[in-house]
Amino acid sequence: MAARSVTLGIDLGTTSVKAALVEAALGDPSGFVVLASCARAAQAETAAQSAAAGPQGQEQDVKRIIQALHECLAALPRQQLRKVCGIGVSGQMHGVMFWKTGQGCAWTEGGAAPVFEPRAVSHLVTWQDGRCSSEFLASLPQPESHLSVATGFGCATIFWLLKNSPEFLKSYDTAGTIHDYVVAMLCGLARPLMSDQNAASWGYFNTRSQSWNLEILRAAGFPVQLLPDVAEPGSVAGRTSQAWFEIPKGTQVGVALGDLQASVYSCMAQKTDAVLNISTSVQLVASMPSGFQPPETPDPAAPVAYFPYFDRTYLAVAASLNGGNVLATFVHMLVQWMADLGLQVEESMVYSCMIQAAAQQRDTCLTITPTVLGERHLPDQLASVTGISSSDLSLGHVTRALCRGIVQNLHSMLPFRQLREWGVERVIGSGSALSRNEVLKQEVQRAFPLPVSYGQDVDAAVGAALVMLQRSLSQQKS
Repeated sequence: MAARSVTLGIDLGTTSVKAALVEAALGDPSGFVVLASCARAAQAETAAQSAAAGPQGQEQDVKRIIQALHECLAALPRQQLRKVCGIGVSGQMHGVMFWKTGQGCAWTEGGAAPVFEPRAVSHLVTWQDGRCSSEFLASLPQPESHLSVATGFGCATIFWLLKNSPEFLKSYDTAGTIHDYVVAMLCGLARPLMSDQNAASWGYFNTRSQSWNLEILRAAGFPVQLLPDVAEPGSVAGRTSQAWFEIPKGTQVGVALGDLQASVYSCMAQKTDAVLNISTSVQLVASMPSGFQPPETPDPAAPVAYFPYFDRTYLAVAASLNGGNVLATFVHMLVQWMADLGLQVEESMVYSCMIQAAAQQRDTCLTITPTVLGERHLPDQLASVTGISSSDLSLGHVTRALCRGIVQNLHSMLPFRQLREWGVERVIGSGSALSRNEVLKQEVQRAFPLPVSYGQDVDAAVGAALVMLQRSLSQQKS
């Protein structure tokens, strides 16, 4: 193997799967080069397995996600895959899926390369799942954690299944996020390992003691045997049990990371940077100083939460549920209206036309509060449109107001003033919805008047690869 380390980063997102091959830059120990990257739409949305979940249930087909992953790897250069010495994996936080120990996948020859195919697995119940009502969440025991529990969080979903579909839970003996599953399958782990980043995103996890709230959960009848073991982010979960595409058997695989933390890791060059990610959802993130400890009890009404990062530090996170998904909802509405009028139009064409119209409409008096999905700190809030006049009804006006509303909603959660008090001097923009939308970029600059630079569309995959690259370089030095 060449002395220069190549690592593979994988990100299993809500709408797409991404992969990136990263190599250390020559002569620059802190630099890196993205050798190749690939993204594939997951197209994994499916009906909920439990009828009781109703229209609020949001689930994805794990087989389609893994298929998209394999399509990504097949598109990467084989000669570079042969050099991979470490694999980093990140993915959508909060969600939960279930599988049977020892039966989660089967390895097969997938044409030119060995692949694993999901077998005894459930759907992935995603972070967008809305089956846990405010009343149901209020009935759950209070966590011993600084983080509240919201709908879409793994432990809340398991509590809901325990009450509404107990037979479903009896079919499985293991649970994890989608990225925990991939790591477990690659390494042949009997029990999945979960980083504290993902454990905190499930709820009922104490980041100070690095432990699940086992006594509280047992007392409530929660099936604690489903909870994964917890490991430090950046540590090795195991080694590949099979050759995978051109990646050799025995390659180190890192414990799965949260996509938020992985994105920040690839972008945040200085402690004075804030990272703004707009993909399906939105996160505005700032780094808290070393030694910072969050409050010991959760505040469900607080718009900013503190999530574990690396080396026992924390990120301050304003996480909005309403981002690129709101724009997608608007596009879908327009396409449906036109279909009702007997016109067939591609969603991609509608999206490009509306962004172009908004770019020409530099301002508007129309105000859109875009919270069609509510927010975790305001779960019952809905969207609204105000300031409607006959002169503000063009596609440009409405799209401009919608993009402004997405950014303003985030600003209401974590204002510019607070960022400056924390010493933030620059904003790093990332995420697919932001990178492709010039109007959103303009509105970010308007709300947060700081220097803004932009990362890559594969930031989380690159971040996951970088974590393993830094580990590889450290091992070489020692």
